[in-house]
Amino acid sequence: MWDKDFNENPFIVIWELTRACQLNCLHCRAEAQYKRDPRELSFEEAKKLIDEIYEMDNPLLVFTGGDPLMRPDVFEIGKYAIEKGVRVSMTPSATPNVTKEAIQKAKEIGLARWAFSLDGPTAEIHDHFRGTSGSFQLTMDAISYLKELEIPLQINTVISNYNIHVLDEMLELVEQLGCVLWSVFFLVPTGRGQEKDMISPVEHERVFRWLYAASKRVPFDIKTTAAQHYRRVVLLEKRKEARNKEQVIQYEHVLKDGTTGLIDGLGRAPKGVNDGNGFVFISHIGDVYPSGLLPVKGGNVRETPLATIYRESPIFQQLRDPNLYKGKCGVCEFRFVCGGSRSRAYAATGDYLESEPYCVYIPEVLRKKKEESNWA
Repeated sequence: MWDKDFNENPFIVIWELTRACQLNCLHCRAEAQYKRDPRELSFEEAKKLIDEIYEMDNPLLVFTGGDPLMRPDVFEIGKYAIEKGVRVSMTPSATPNVTKEAIQKAKEIGLARWAFSLDGPTAEIHDHFRGTSGSFQLTMDAISYLKELEIPLQINTVISNYNIHVLDEMLELVEQLGCVLWSVFFLVPTGRGQEKDMISPVEHERVFRWLYAASKRVPFDIKTTAAQHYRRVVLLEKRKEARNKEQVIQYEHVLKDGTTGLIDGLGRAPKGVNDGNGFVFISHIGDVYPSGLLPVKGGNVRETPLATIYRESPIFQQLRDPNLYKGKCGVCEFRFVCGGSRSRAYAATGDYLESEPYCVYIPEVLRKKKEESNWA
């Protein structure tokens, strides 16, 4: 796992089983609908896709949506994958579909982990963001079922203008719930997501530093999504804390090739995962994207094997070469471990190789140029 070559195989595959969902979330990437799309991959196509995923060095597989529980065959698909040896997690929506019986069934087939979204410490904040009254209570009920059945819990939270003022309370709630991982998402203006709901670049930086400090005192892991520049904050902080020259040299090595396995607090990946670089998203109809937040299609699994799309699509190949990045991302010393959110760059500029627009960091080479011009 730790020597996985992202040019050949992804670290994680996100599969949107369906776009059907009973919620109406303000930020929904999928712009989910209440009814299932008749074009969804069939059960037989699903099994074929799982076979292809497994052959790509068996990456992590996450069932998402919409709401994966809107597919009546979700547990049959999960059972097929798990019996094959694939590690499967699921991120269902907190709706009446999440019954104790459904969770029990998931446990019986061997589902590794459930992830629920919780976007505020109160019903008022969470339900507003999820666009559905009662969603907070349904989430808390579902979490209680997980605890009763001893299934590991992951909490997903989208940071936005709606909850940035209650992050301390949110952290306390996540700890009280006994989760194993807090996955913190940073909004990308795609789908229903709006730029007005995003926190500012300076606020991104403040939240990153807050997250790093929090990660050192809580009993659960913290990882980020669409916040690649958090890795730069972690790396800089750890370099400051280095106790000897050998540790400093290790961190310098990280800058050269992006290998992050030696650093905790950066998620489970051995290298800096980014859109199309260790990460691949498959839509409900088989379209393949670098991520669910970067709507530039690389192919379709009904027409081309997933491995061929991931390895040979020009889009994916470009995204795996940080030296192609433009602007300050292209000259930044952190481009191999960070690289900025390619999704957010695309949403802001229409070019997935452009600079991360919500990063305040000035690369060393640009700082030196400015100093030289000041002396001239």
